Amino acid sequence: MPALELGGMTLGLREGVIGLIVLVALYMLFVLLRMLHLRRRPAEAPVQIAPVLAEREPIPAAEPEAEPAMASGSEQGAARMAAPQLGENLLRSALEQEVSQLRDEVDAIRGELAALRGDMQHELAHLRASQTVSPIYGDAMQMAVSGYDPAAIAERCGIARAEAELVVALAKSQDH
Repeated sequence: MPALELGGMTLGLREGVIGLIVLVALYMLFVLLRMLHLRRRPAEAPVQIAPVLAEREPIPAAEPEAEPAMASGSEQGAARMAAPQLGENLLRSALEQEVSQLRDEVDAIRGELAALRGDMQHELAHLRASQTVSPIYGDAMQMAVSGYDPAAIAERCGIARAEAELVVALAKSQDH
């Protein structure tokens, strides 16, 4: 067994495995402490909508009144009630924008999936065509499925033209 000499100590495979176990245990302890730390955070974390606000058009500020001290109590109450509603509206519009973006991404993924499905079906047709034909005519069948004419198939595969025409007819009949 290979061993490593360090400062008069011989470290073998057994000591290396024990060292790795100790490192994994320390890492697990670190992760556990991080999880406990995250669990102790207050549940009422403020919702951050700043990145969404940066993408949106700025909302024009209202003209400041000449004498804000003269505002009536009902106006101040209405302003206090409008502030949470404004926050809810901003959050709602940000969520609607994100849902719209996710829908667009899902549509794009569906399109890619449909294209991949078509490619897979085409490849499956090639495989089925080559499996139903004698191994001698496998290349000829693949060429026929790909759209080659009988003369090119006969020349390339070294078979008679009549055989190549039969292979083309067989390929066409399997496509339908």
